Amino acid sequence: MRSLFCTVLICLAAIPAASQSFPDFVIRVNIAPEQRRQYLVDSMLATIPAFPFAESDSMVWFLYKGAAQDVAVSGDMNNWNDLASPLQRLSTTDLWYRGERYAHDARLDYKFIVNGTWILDPRNPHTISGGFGPNSELRMPGYQPPPEIQRIAGVPRGTLFDTTMASPTLNNSRTVRVYLPAGYELNTARYPVVLFHDGLDYLALGSAANVLDNLIHQGRIPPCVAVFVPAVNRSPEYAGAQIDSYTDFIVNTVMHWVDTRFRTRSDPAARAVMGASNGGNISLYMAMKHPDVFGNVGAQSSNIIASITDRFEQDPVLPLRLYLDLGTFDIDMLIPMVRAFVPVLRSKGYEHHYQEFHEGHSWGNWRAHIDDALVFFFARLLSTDMPSTPEGQGFRIDPAWPNPASTQITLRYSLARGAWMRVTLHDLLGRDVGVLSDRQEDAGTGILRCTLPVLSPGLYLIRAATPTGTAVQRIAVR
Repeated sequence: MRSLFCTVLICLAAIPAASQSFPDFVIRVNIAPEQRRQYLVDSMLATIPAFPFAESDSMVWFLYKGAAQDVAVSGDMNNWNDLASPLQRLSTTDLWYRGERYAHDARLDYKFIVNGTWILDPRNPHTISGGFGPNSELRMPGYQPPPEIQRIAGVPRGTLFDTTMASPTLNNSRTVRVYLPAGYELNTARYPVVLFHDGLDYLALGSAANVLDNLIHQGRIPPCVAVFVPAVNRSPEYAGAQIDSYTDFIVNTVMHWVDTRFRTRSDPAARAVMGASNGGNISLYMAMKHPDVFGNVGAQSSNIIASITDRFEQDPVLPLRLYLDLGTFDIDMLIPMVRAFVPVLRSKGYEHHYQEFHEGHSWGNWRAHIDDALVFFFARLLSTDMPSTPEGQGFRIDPAWPNPASTQITLRYSLARGAWMRVTLHDLLGRDVGVLSDRQEDAGTGILRCTLPVLSPGLYLIRAATPTGTAVQRIAVR
């Protein structure tokens, strides 16, 4: 019997690392001669394509290699508890490991704690900036990085304008940064406007300017003005004793200046306010208090103080549309708070859009869904009179015909010079439903005859994009 057991161990030790599961590899190392164990670890690590090591769609292994007394992993998955998730040393080697199961599309911030020191995962190239510095980033196999946060070559860029604004009531001042879309100075149109709390963080950590540039260029939202306002005394202003004074400052000072200085639309349906965490709380509060100023509100991973919930639950329905999202690894107290608020909106009949993601309370989560909020707010404002591409940029498309259409349409376009033109079809939420044309076109006036994909009856948006700008037309499909 002893001879049979030894034979099994020898066979198991001979199995190539690439053909084993990680638990099998752990057994293989433990039964190997001591002088061979480190060699097996080094050989195995050289074959792993990425760290942390995702063994399947849902199983991942955190791996740290180095001399240490103790190693742990802390992050979104355990609310940054430094004691909750220790790694185990593999036999007498310098490899430490811990296995976890997460949803296939999860994305989580984390760090290692080695001998009491917090460090980035030295083998993971993916890092992300957060409010307290960079973190390593776990990307499960099904996670898709958000392309709209990137600066894309050929996409016209908006401009940023800074000013300093003071509040005698709050006894402070702050830098307010305004985003103007590309082409703003070439027409006289008025624009939708969105205000971001924690605004400079939305720019630096949320890549909001890139998101705006890309959504506008893709025709998913109309060109809009964005206002980025930072906090000074964040907790009192967003959820405490200064909440009313701060609200008055935004409504009566900041927005009054924005509306006077820039060509913004005054109708609440074309105006939005949004923020994350306590920034979501002040957004909800401000829209609740002033639905005549902001008709759209976005709250990401939001705190929601009792007075907000009570007002929405007990008072008549306000003329507001609401976007909310939440991470399933979010702060413990926020998860039930947001999940309890959404049924209130549903029962009262509010138009709202709510999403949950397998992520944490982080800018990596929030920045990936700025586009969802903006499309929810503004895609319905897309129309033939939107200021998409001024004539001065040398490009236009005429209304499609026939309209309504069923299987085919014809588009007449004008180009000042030859260019690559991509024509796509979108639903009213800005989602792609088909490519109608994608090719080089000559200068002058031309005709495109396009076959429509199979579509449900309703309204759709035709977007034509060239390196010099975009144009959007509506079409009804019957």
